[in-house]
Amino acid sequence: MGVVLRAPPSTPFQHWAKPPGPPTDSAELSRPCSTQVGMAATLILEPADRCCWDEPVRIAVRGLAPEQRVTLRTSLHDEKGALFRAHARYRADARGELDLERAPSLGGSFAGLEPMGLLWALKPEKALVRLVKRDVRTPFAVELEVLDGHDPEPGRLLCRAQNKRDFLQPGVRREPVRAGRVRAALFLPPGKGPFPGVIDLFGSGGGLCEYRASLLAGHGFAVLALAYFRFEDLPEDLNDVRLEYFEEAADFMLQHPEVKGPSIGLLGFSKGGDLCLSMASFLKGITATVLINACVANTVTPLHYKDMIIPKLVDDLGKVKITKSGFLTFMDTWSNPLEERNHQSLIPLEKAQGPFLFIVGMDDQNWKSEFYAQIASERLQAHGKERPQIICYPETGHCIDPPYFPPSRASVHAVLGEAIFYGGEPKAHSKAQVDAWQQIQTFFRKHLNGKKCVKHSKI
Repeated sequence: MGVVLRAPPSTPFQHWAKPPGPPTDSAELSRPCSTQVGMAATLILEPADRCCWDEPVRIAVRGLAPEQRVTLRTSLHDEKGALFRAHARYRADARGELDLERAPSLGGSFAGLEPMGLLWALKPEKALVRLVKRDVRTPFAVELEVLDGHDPEPGRLLCRAQNKRDFLQPGVRREPVRAGRVRAALFLPPGKGPFPGVIDLFGSGGGLCEYRASLLAGHGFAVLALAYFRFEDLPEDLNDVRLEYFEEAADFMLQHPEVKGPSIGLLGFSKGGDLCLSMASFLKGITATVLINACVANTVTPLHYKDMIIPKLVDDLGKVKITKSGFLTFMDTWSNPLEERNHQSLIPLEKAQGPFLFIVGMDDQNWKSEFYAQIASERLQAHGKERPQIICYPETGHCIDPPYFPPSRASVHAVLGEAIFYGGEPKAHSKAQVDAWQQIQTFFRKHLNGKKCVKHSKI
């Protein structure tokens, strides 16, 4: 398969929205779930009260005056107490009703028809704080408020509601893994297995990141969120990376009674992406690999496997640039993997047994993800292998998370302690997250158990 240049869906609701038809009357929405303050306005959510993080929520208000101007606000606190907020200005229709599926925002944190804008547009109260989920066993509680009037001074509070957004769907099981050297968390879907298995790897921030694995398990996959440094008794730094550790993790999954064999898939982001490429190239039992903004060469530190050493891609930190906003960008620090001095660092992905999906943010300011995906395609074709599927998203930066995580153009890097510029425009980035999440599921369903369909929300 070739390169697909995707203009992401025109709205994050593309994959879940109701079919086109006459406007939905507010009576068709779920039961009211708001607290009314001083008048009959009611904030309605569907699903009511709580849902999974990657599930859209329909937001509507009724009981307003005809054509009334109102401001909707959202806020949430992460586990460390950091506050994130968003707001948008709206006008009710002639019946005094407001449905964010049909009513465009007139300004605020975003403008236009964005039914989930009040989530993806959340911004931290303090700069350079990125919204992530650390403990997936608890939900994020999103507070929604409706206020009379528009900025700069919205009026009194009309009504409010809370939407609890879970990372574990009902029935999903989380099992800590301390098997041999492997440090991980295994997420198993509800019901009777075995299930198609996936190993999930994050980048050079280290630690154990579980939110993507927990959400993916809700769609029918057994997912191992694998730590490989800066967690418990694992090495603190990326100085000595050995592929045997990842081989042990793959064997754990292949031998697990609730994992459907005879093979598993890999999902890797950034540094985790080139590790997944190495796993697919050298280890057995890997038949589907998804790379999110990954390099085709081994990066950051040499990779050891048995008596082999893959050197790291040559980099030059002296070429780090500082943006006008004072952020660091590493785009020019990485040398060309095709240069002769880097030939040994190139990962021999032509040895892999299964297909690849490259997800590329075309405004990735960390490194040249689109260029790396093209190198992978040309290398596979030169060896008579199937071309990888490459999906490129315009105006999308480095960190392509599951849907509705506010895209962070800049963040403090956990390793360097510096403000790093990742690129991407928020609206385009948020739409890419929705589409990429569906593409990942479709790819794994096709190549791990032969099913092409994706279970959609009932909305």
